[in-house]
Amino acid sequence: MSPVNESAGKPQITIVGGGIAGLVAAIACAEEGAKVRLVEAHEQLGGRARSTDGPYKANLGPHAMYKDGAFWRWMRERDILPEHSSARLTGARLRIGGTLRRTPPLGALPAILRLRGREAPMATDFRTWMATHVDDETAAMLSSGAGVFTFHHDPGELSAAFLWPRMVRLLLTAPSIVRYPVAGWSTLVAALEQRVRELGVAVDTGTRMEELPATPTIVATELDQARELLGDSNLHWRSGRTVCLDIGVRYRRGDPTIVSDLDESGWIGRYSGANPTIAPDGEELIQAQMPIRPGESVDLAAARLERFLDLGIQDWRERETWRRRQVMDARSGALDMPGSSWRDRPAVDRGDGVFLAGDMVAAEGMLAEVSWASAIEASRLALQALNTMRPRLREVA
Repeated sequence: MSPVNESAGKPQITIVGGGIAGLVAAIACAEEGAKVRLVEAHEQLGGRARSTDGPYKANLGPHAMYKDGAFWRWMRERDILPEHSSARLTGARLRIGGTLRRTPPLGALPAILRLRGREAPMATDFRTWMATHVDDETAAMLSSGAGVFTFHHDPGELSAAFLWPRMVRLLLTAPSIVRYPVAGWSTLVAALEQRVRELGVAVDTGTRMEELPATPTIVATELDQARELLGDSNLHWRSGRTVCLDIGVRYRRGDPTIVSDLDESGWIGRYSGANPTIAPDGEELIQAQMPIRPGESVDLAAARLERFLDLGIQDWRERETWRRRQVMDARSGALDMPGSSWRDRPAVDRGDGVFLAGDMVAAEGMLAEVSWASAIEASRLALQALNTMRPRLREVA
């Protein structure tokens, strides 16, 4: 495998995959003066960060950005932070014991809030750890509430050290850190792509790599694609499996903005409530998700999701104008079980000048932040590898 792009006479970094991780890696490498080629199998860049075309801007993957994180600061420093709206928590509802409520049981709140600065143990599952501080029923409800960012049927079985910091950031911090890109995540993709092209990165879309290109190479794909490209059967990690339903409905005053499912770990978000640009005038765009249980069919999980919608969104079936169903299987970010942490996930450095980036890789952060963090680390290592090649190339010349 030749380390040099001989046609150009200058070594380059090749990045396979044009989602968030690939775009960030391309920017980070090009900003340091490297020659960069970005290769994407689809005709459009963005991966799961793209939104649907047409009047309904439904996301294929992530919804929220988090204004307290390093990814947010990185975008702001480069003036590529997209226009965004804040989360609206007024009108929130909770499903508890099969009924809809406006407030959680208040008795356990002081004990929960006192834990915000506590470091949770890695080796213990969240439900067990939380049950040492609150009653079992409250521990179970808190576990289910984490379904919004885990997409997992039983978040309480995950490592307490994984779940608790994310819960504090998302659910126990005021004011909310959640922000939504106006007109969907495609606006963020467009901003990243513009920066990539301004930096002179060679972008090849509609090109599927069948084998690894010359190194240094950053593989910024989903793990199943990386596993095939690298020929590494060990590239596995646990992720969520959930059925998602996007629905357009005619506007009705009084629809909740969110419904958090403290029974079955589901979630309903009326995202157009905070960001009206993603739905036509007079309509709302709602995304609901229900984690699929082990051994459960997608259709059965979807039926549970629709019953949840029946409870949370009044008359939604009669008002429905559009829908899309998708299954997110191993496509919703890494989950750490008791005894493991992000450091145990597939390593960024795969050896021999090959590096891995994406939301299932060994890097810190929450959801899309992991893609950013792993891309920054992969870029740092790829640049180091490139610099070690240059003296040898001068000697050959």
